Amino acid sequence: MRTEENIALENAEELIEETLEKYDKYVNPGFARLMRFLGTTLEVKTEGVYMYDARGKRYLDFLSGHAVYNLGFAHPKVIKAVEEQLKLIPQTSVRTMLNKPMADLCEKLAKITPGNLTYSFLCNSGTEAVEGALKLARMATGKTQIIATQNGFHGKSMGSLSASGRPQYKEVFEPLVPDFLHVPFGDISAMAAVVTGETAAIILEPIQGEGGVICPPDGYLRDVRRLCDDKDILLILDEIQTGLGRTGKMFGCDHEDIAPDIMTLAKALGGGVMPIGAFIATPEVFAPFEENPLIHSSTFGGNPLACAAAIAAIDAIIEEDLPAQAAQKGEYLLSKLKDIQAKYPDLIMDIRGKGLTIGVEFADEGYVGSTIYTLQDRGILALHMLNNPKVIRLQPPLIIGYDQIDFFLEAFAHSAEINKSLLT
Repeated sequence: MRTEENIALENAEELIEETLEKYDKYVNPGFARLMRFLGTTLEVKTEGVYMYDARGKRYLDFLSGHAVYNLGFAHPKVIKAVEEQLKLIPQTSVRTMLNKPMADLCEKLAKITPGNLTYSFLCNSGTEAVEGALKLARMATGKTQIIATQNGFHGKSMGSLSASGRPQYKEVFEPLVPDFLHVPFGDISAMAAVVTGETAAIILEPIQGEGGVICPPDGYLRDVRRLCDDKDILLILDEIQTGLGRTGKMFGCDHEDIAPDIMTLAKALGGGVMPIGAFIATPEVFAPFEENPLIHSSTFGGNPLACAAAIAAIDAIIEEDLPAQAAQKGEYLLSKLKDIQAKYPDLIMDIRGKGLTIGVEFADEGYVGSTIYTLQDRGILALHMLNNPKVIRLQPPLIIGYDQIDFFLEAFAHSAEINKSLLT
């Protein structure tokens, strides 16, 4: 492997084909077929806001692993923290001794989250965080009904999938966990209408991510919080995509100055270096786990390496004031995108979002595929939303520069012109 900026492997084509064959034989033949259709490449290095492939091409990341890389790739502060922890204790050896990195991270989460969120349970992913939050809500209330929103996304394990709101991912696995109801996102009247004496909690995203970057009406989160207070039910906010600066505030709920009873985090929590998830609750809600601390557990949850990464990631987000950066850069990106939309009203239906979570909705799914392909050809990574394939997600790292945003905008305008030719 050569060491210059544009890294190219001498045997790139051979390695790509060899990897595809292993996908065929050992990973998933369906993925292999999809990758061949897309004319895929092989990533070999990531750094800052760029990914490099085996052929030596550099790609500007406008996806961030679905909001994992708020700090970009391989942030030096996070890498250093993990390297230092690796020399000490990579994984805890026994559960009968104290784990300082875990205690330090839980303290930090209590200090940065809103309201009276105090106690954290650390796990390994977002879907695990949602599973734990749902279990805790049922234990804390003694009730079983959970209200979620249509087109919401909370993960794909059984409990989190039951809370998610797109039938396409659910029907084949039914029957799922019972007592989940789904109402339209942003409609407080519809939500209030289904609350019963058996409602344990409401779970929702402050902004629907996979649903297509759907921002609720102003005041909606406050109305949901008020409904929960009035009816003595819990509010679970899924901040797995919106948390840690992504929307221009530290957390999505900060835009309406409310706090949940339980919050779920993952993705950017590991600083783009280690996988980690968490759910954080108030002391009153967390009480059942205090009474029986072994009722819910995780073999690798709270491991020192992941905790070290998360602590460093939070410190870097605060020190670099990334929420403010996301707000300013997001406003710039959104305004420029709307200028492009005005030139192509039959092609681009809507552009929406907060901070550096922006969705571009097209008139047809075909234009989404064409745009993603054109952007990739220009050296930019972007993808559509799982729950709304007419929408391209734009979630660059929060450290992205304005010159890099302008590079993207030029390529996006070029792709719009190509799509316009398909209309005529």
